[in-house]
Amino acid sequence: MSLNERKIQILQAIINDYIETAEPVGSRTIAKKYNLGISSATIRNEMSDLEEMGFILQPHASSGRIPSDMGYRLYVDHLMQKKELGPEEQRYLQNVITRNVGQIDYLLEETAKALSALTNYTTIISEPVSQRTRIKQIRLLPLDSVSVLLVIVTEDNFIKNHVIQMGTVPEEDKIFTMGMRLNQVLQGYSLHDIDASVINRLQAELHEYRQILPHILSAIESTMRSAEKVQVHMSGTKNILAFPEFSDIQKAKSLFQALEEKDVLVTLLQGSTDTNDMQILIGSENSVQCMKDCSIITATYKMSDETRGTIGIVGPTRMDYSQVVSVLNGMVTNMEKVLKNLSKGNKNT
Repeated sequence: MSLNERKIQILQAIINDYIETAEPVGSRTIAKKYNLGISSATIRNEMSDLEEMGFILQPHASSGRIPSDMGYRLYVDHLMQKKELGPEEQRYLQNVITRNVGQIDYLLEETAKALSALTNYTTIISEPVSQRTRIKQIRLLPLDSVSVLLVIVTEDNFIKNHVIQMGTVPEEDKIFTMGMRLNQVLQGYSLHDIDASVINRLQAELHEYRQILPHILSAIESTMRSAEKVQVHMSGTKNILAFPEFSDIQKAKSLFQALEEKDVLVTLLQGSTDTNDMQILIGSENSVQCMKDCSIITATYKMSDETRGTIGIVGPTRMDYSQVVSVLNGMVTNMEKVLKNLSKGNKNT
């Protein structure tokens, strides 16, 4: 049995109608709405063939058909028409980025909100991570008589804080002096660069502070390690409730619980980071069991050759794939322009 042009037209009609209505599609609906020039009886025969081939399903004996995961996969890979972003959407995405580029974690929060608003789905974004995060600036600030705040700004413009508990905190001017000397030695270094020779140099330059130096070096190490861990921003989780596929309370609860687990989110985003391409995982292709009724579209954005993150859009399997792909492409293009310029500027300062 071959998948001829007529079967493809009917499959496309079923997918387009089901994406729009969330209702099983019957032969009479296709005959009336899509003007294929064939009778309802002929459409029914073709639908039976498509069901036998595995591209559509009949959820109930008396209902119309809905696309299967296999049908969506054929649609995404070969039939989907690419959409172009309109001028208003393009301006909106550009404004989101240019308004918030000063601080990347806030930029990603706003980007996640913008994408969930544009698509009406759930957005997950991982912060750009480098395996060699470098120190742009170190500061030490006294908090009280027993604690000091360590502030590290990375070359990617992330700000990481760590509270260091000490027995006794030196005078304020001495704390500032320590911070300046640490900055002079460690600026531009990654955690991997801080070897025994660097530590020996710090011990020599900060000999008078040898009692508290180990606490500070330990805090720098743990803070830099945290900077190299994947941080995730999410928006639009409640959008899932708007789709009838998740009207079942238990199904929605399981999905929400999965989306609250950071390890699950990182797993969802991991595939795209590994391949550098946009990926579309449909229903049963997902590794997370409670997301078998969802599709996930992910795209990688780069801040530099070594620093990259991932954006993921999660929705029902009947999501508007074409729209999501166009919005993701537009966001990634705009983000990379701004972030790469920011990265270059940081390296030149």
